[in-house]
Amino acid sequence: MTNRLVCESCGTGYRVQLPLCTHCRASSVFAHTIQLARRRMDTECYRDYWLCQFDNPPQSFQMFPDHPLDRDRLRAALTTCTLVTFNGQHYDHPMISYALAGANNAQLKEANDAIINGGLKSWEFARRFNITLLDIDHIDLFDVAPGQGSLKMYGGKMHCRKMQDLPIEHSASIGLFDRPPLREYCGNDLDTTEALEKSMSAQLELRESMSDEYGIDLRSKSDAQIAEAVLKAALPFDVQRPPVTPGAFFYYRPPPWLQFSTPYMQSIAQRVFTTPFFINETGGISPALGNALIDWGSDQRRLDERGIWVSKPKGWTHELVTIGKTSYALGTGGLHSTEQSTVWRANGCKLLSPDVAAYYPSLIVRLGIYPQQIGPDFQTIYAGWKTRRDVAKREGKKKIANSLKTLNNGAFGKLLSTYSILYTPTEFIQVTVTGQLALLMLIETFERCHIPVISANTDGIVVECPDLLDLKYAKIIEWWEQTTGFVMETSEFKVLASRDVNSYVAITTDGSVKTKGAYAPPEPGASGWPNPTTQICVDAVIAFIKDGTPLAYTIAMCQDVKQFVSIRNVKGGGTWKGEYLGKAVRWYYATGDTDAIRYKTNGNKVAKTDGCRPMMELPATLPTDIDYSWYIKEAKSLLDDLGIKV
Repeated sequence: MTNRLVCESCGTGYRVQLPLCTHCRASSVFAHTIQLARRRMDTECYRDYWLCQFDNPPQSFQMFPDHPLDRDRLRAALTTCTLVTFNGQHYDHPMISYALAGANNAQLKEANDAIINGGLKSWEFARRFNITLLDIDHIDLFDVAPGQGSLKMYGGKMHCRKMQDLPIEHSASIGLFDRPPLREYCGNDLDTTEALEKSMSAQLELRESMSDEYGIDLRSKSDAQIAEAVLKAALPFDVQRPPVTPGAFFYYRPPPWLQFSTPYMQSIAQRVFTTPFFINETGGISPALGNALIDWGSDQRRLDERGIWVSKPKGWTHELVTIGKTSYALGTGGLHSTEQSTVWRANGCKLLSPDVAAYYPSLIVRLGIYPQQIGPDFQTIYAGWKTRRDVAKREGKKKIANSLKTLNNGAFGKLLSTYSILYTPTEFIQVTVTGQLALLMLIETFERCHIPVISANTDGIVVECPDLLDLKYAKIIEWWEQTTGFVMETSEFKVLASRDVNSYVAITTDGSVKTKGAYAPPEPGASGWPNPTTQICVDAVIAFIKDGTPLAYTIAMCQDVKQFVSIRNVKGGGTWKGEYLGKAVRWYYATGDTDAIRYKTNGNKVAKTDGCRPMMELPATLPTDIDYSWYIKEAKSLLDDLGIKV
């Protein structure tokens, strides 16, 4: 529910902006506050048919030949609720505004194509079609949900009952018998939007409380957008987005406390200090051409001696940093070790995993980072956010802590965005490279004290601490915290099974499970929202590692069909046995009459769909033709990837 002022003079739900109602211009002294219910809304557009549909309660507005749009009723529906849409800011909102301004079906179809094919944004739409966008109370889930997938893909991620693509080609003419299927399709999209709204309820609640605190509407913004919007509101001056200067170079500036003890690590550090970084064509960061210490990403280009941007040469080798028995890769982002298919168990040692609390925000504050175009005011505001977050976390005020974590992490994410007032690639490197070298400083110290480090990734490490060296471990952590100014939190594992540094299963000493990457549950998180992929196989692997439960037992006992399905996006759409499924497809592996899903455009197989059967609509009961042998084989493969043979 959203509080909103409503004018008593005209009775509409238009916002009241003192002293006049924005609708009837009457004095708002009679305005009162009400709570508006949320209604999901979606629109569909064809050359001779336009539909705007609501839920809660269901309501449809249509326009087609000899059936004019009931603009008065539609306007009333829009202004007496809080609208919830998916991508409504740049599609549904401008389209409805145009419809209510008098556009006919042909004009709406032209506008529809300008948005979908031409990528027109709402402000560009308003200029091109010479309209004023409606003043409506609106929440758009597009940027709130992580990953920026399609609504259909989010439906699959949430295991919505029905995944359905547009049932009628967008260029078709819509007749009498075509309208009911389109209304049904639109209704299914509204159901999916409602499910997404519920799934994002914590995020929306956080955004509403932050909107109240900062006096700006943050409900439709991503975490990074929230940070920038709040910062703009807090600054006492306007900030211009800085220019992007491809080819400009700069050097990393080490903080004075960053010191290494061994000649090998001193030489590594010196190479990092004296080799330049460049601003590349896209405004991102590229190391110098000959810098083999920093990973050359698959899409990254470097500047050669002729001044030409070049892609990674075939056979290019990344130089690893090796300390003890473990090798580490440096990048423009974060440090990571290079182990593969390895299992560690706490036999005669402790598997300890210290990681830095709020590492990147701590680095920004500790290093005094700020964008030049903003100046020290940024550091004052940002440090205030971090301090408040630390206090709220200690006091158990989870909602406030999460709000401030959103600001801290979101602001860091904008340091490398060329569209942001926070854009400052030099300071991005200051944060990420310092973070990597500081961890290497800790790793070097552990290894010199005979405490092997077996893994590292971005903000933490894992050590095999011999039982007699517990005190030494604690003193090293204390020294590092005092030297760097950071705070570490330690977990202890019984088992750590790692496919690689980004995909592992860890069992803690208290019996809880920590997973990452391919073994993590497909839940929304800061880095995105993974697709469900035969989750029962992962569950079987975890049960085997944790309790020794046979893989076949876990799989056979599962009665939840959602655990057996996979979903993925298929560019151009997918078909199965000639039947069109859509651009977002869902399937399970079955016995009997099966086939692969194929790309509609070229007939090629979609990866890992051999032996599948589509499940675009979830059944009420478990299918009787599940190929349990396929799932057991897949679970064994996942175990094998971890270095565990069964």
